[in-house]
Amino acid sequence: MPVLTDVVSDSTQAVSLEQEELFPIREVARLTGVNPVTLRAWERRHGLIVPIRTESGHRLYSLTDIERVRSILSWIERGVAVGKIAKILARTEPLQALSHIIPNNLVEADYAQWQQQVLAAVNGFDEIRLEQLYGQIFSSYALPVVFQDILIPVWKQLLQRQDQFGGASDWLFLDGFLRARVAQRLLLMREKQPRRVVICALVGHCRELELLVAALFLSCGPTAVRVLNMGQPFDELALLCERIKPLALVLFSNHVPAPELPRRLNRLAMSLECRLLLAGDASDLAQESLAGSSIGCLGNEGDVMGQRLKQFLAGSLDT
Repeated sequence: MPVLTDVVSDSTQAVSLEQEELFPIREVARLTGVNPVTLRAWERRHGLIVPIRTESGHRLYSLTDIERVRSILSWIERGVAVGKIAKILARTEPLQALSHIIPNNLVEADYAQWQQQVLAAVNGFDEIRLEQLYGQIFSSYALPVVFQDILIPVWKQLLQRQDQFGGASDWLFLDGFLRARVAQRLLLMREKQPRRVVICALVGHCRELELLVAALFLSCGPTAVRVLNMGQPFDELALLCERIKPLALVLFSNHVPAPELPRRLNRLAMSLECRLLLAGDASDLAQESLAGSSIGCLGNEGDVMGQRLKQFLAGSLDT
């Protein structure tokens, strides 16, 4: 826990700030790897962060601010310009409005406890314990929370440690476990829901688990989602849709869209008899360039993806 008395003159105020877990700029720089000059620039030029100011003018950052910094970094690493990140974050913030009912630090602490238990099971290669935790988490939280806030962050953490000795084995163990469980759940849904939406990853734009989880988010109401194999050629999608006859084809990508992507999507849409939709991080990034086209953008958040799919398919599902 950072000590704040060196930046706040009044001792009572210092205790209050420490209880609220506010961090000075140097501590935020240490935790995130973003230097203070950049943090100030993000605040002044782009309004990406709004820290609290003490009477003496020192900046203090909350845990939410730190998570926001990390989110900004993740978008920059994907190639998004800083000037465009504010719009992307603004789209996701309304989804977090209900989180204020319970203090963020309590919610995050609860998630962290589950994550630590999952990590312990993975480190011990204990599939039985991991299966128990998986069931407990599913029985305690809504589907988007299970993956977006608990399991996928652990999966990404292990993915980043693959260069460490034993790191690749840990990640492969968790990745294989989650892929098998999600695929099984999708299969059960398909058996109960005959109507199909097909989802396909753009080649090289995501890992299989990310695609499977997106399919799970989209499996809503009377609609079941069929996942095409990784590596599916883009040029053969129209042929597959002609044979499968889905209600919609969803393309999934977590990469920054290439300049030619809108043109390729529009050309594909013209050859399809079903609706063409885009999901994942690329969906938010390509939304402006696809405005006015027939291609719908589903976003990258679990709740939003399912809701938008329902809206786009409302007419089809009534027929």
